[in-house]
Amino acid sequence: MLVAVSVSLEPEGQMPRAPFDMAAEFARNYSIDPRIPATVAGFDAPFFQAGLAGYSDGAMRLIARRHGAPFCITEALLDRTLINGGKGRRKEDPDLIASECGLGEVEDNVVAGLDDHPIAGQVMGTHPDEMAKAALILVKMGYDVIDVNLACPVKKIQKSNRGGHFLAHPQEAAAVLKAVRAAVPANIPCTVKMRRAWDDTPEMARNFESVFDAAYEIGYAWAVVHARTVLQKYQGFAKWEVLTDLVARRSDRIIMGSGDIWTAADIFHMLHVCQVHAVSVARGCIGNPWIFTQARDLMAGKSPQLPTLAQQRAALLQHCQFAQTIHGERNAGRRMRKFGIKFAAHHPQELAVKSAFIECVTMDDWRNVIEQFYGAALRPMDDVVSKSS
Repeated sequence: MLVAVSVSLEPEGQMPRAPFDMAAEFARNYSIDPRIPATVAGFDAPFFQAGLAGYSDGAMRLIARRHGAPFCITEALLDRTLINGGKGRRKEDPDLIASECGLGEVEDNVVAGLDDHPIAGQVMGTHPDEMAKAALILVKMGYDVIDVNLACPVKKIQKSNRGGHFLAHPQEAAAVLKAVRAAVPANIPCTVKMRRAWDDTPEMARNFESVFDAAYEIGYAWAVVHARTVLQKYQGFAKWEVLTDLVARRSDRIIMGSGDIWTAADIFHMLHVCQVHAVSVARGCIGNPWIFTQARDLMAGKSPQLPTLAQQRAALLQHCQFAQTIHGERNAGRRMRKFGIKFAAHHPQELAVKSAFIECVTMDDWRNVIEQFYGAALRPMDDVVSKSS
C-alpha cells in the first residue's frame, strides 16, 4: 500500500530569496560534500527527488533520471503491505520497472537511460519488528538505501501511529530506528526523513532533537529535515531558519533540507542560507523534471533554459509510456492527470492545455492532446533566468 496525501501543488507565497545572480554564483562554486557520494555511489549533485506520496512512482523517477536527478526516493511504502506481498513489492521494484520499461537486462537499461539507481526505498509503519522486516524486504529488492519516514503528516497515518506521529514520541521513534538499522546489512546506508517537530511548542522541539540525535548515534547516514511541523502539513512557509540553526549546532553531521523548493535557484538559496549538504526537491519537480537539468546547468556556469515544446513533448510521451507500462492502460490515463496539469504550466497556452489534460481518461486521449498542442516543433522559448529572479 502506498500512502496518499492531499497536498497543495502551488507555493503559498514565498519567503524572500537572494537575487538570482547570487544563487547562480554560489552554484558555480559549489562542490558536493564528498561524504555523500562516498556513502551512496552515483549521488553526485547536492539535490535529489524526494519521495512524494501519490507522485514519485517509477514513471516519475525515470523521467527525473533522464533530466539529471542523481538520487530518488520512493513513495512511503507501508511495512505490513510489503510483508504481506502487496503492490508495493511489484510496482516499486526499481529493476523490474526498468526492465519492463526498457530492454530487459539491468546493464541494457543503464545504456538506455532507464537505470533507477541509486535509489532509496522509504518505509513507514508502527511496530519496530514489522518495520525491520519490511526494510529487509526492500534490501532484497535491490534498494541502495533504506529511508525511514518519520515525517508523513497524513491524519490517518497519525491515527495509526506512523510517520510524523513518532516526533511526539521519541522513545518509540528510537525503537523503530534501532530495529531497522539492526536488520539492514551494514553495507546498506539507512537514512531518516523528519519534520522539524510535531508542533511549535518547546516540548516538541526537544523531542525532535532527541529523535534527530538518536538517529545519528544509532548509525544513520543522514537526516532529511522538512522545515515545517507535522501539524502544518503543507501550509504556510517552511522555516528555513530552523535548518540554519540545526546545521550550525550539528556541524559534524550530514543534514539535508526540504521545504519550499520551486526553482533550480531555490536549491542553491537553501544550500547557501541554511548550509545543508543537499536539498530535497518535492512538489517543485512535479511535471517539472527540468528543475534538475537547470540545477546542473547552474553548477556548470550555464544559463538555465526553459524546456522547448519539443522537449516537453518528449518528456510527456515518455512519462505516459512508463506510466502505462507500470500501472496499466486504464489506471495510467487517470493517474497522469495530476502530472498533466503541472506539465501544462510550461506551455504558452497553459490554461487550454491544462483543461484538455483534465478531460483525458484513456491513453489515446493523452496522445491526442499531446499531438494537438505539442505536435509542431516550434522555435525554442526564450532563455529563462529564473521565475524567482
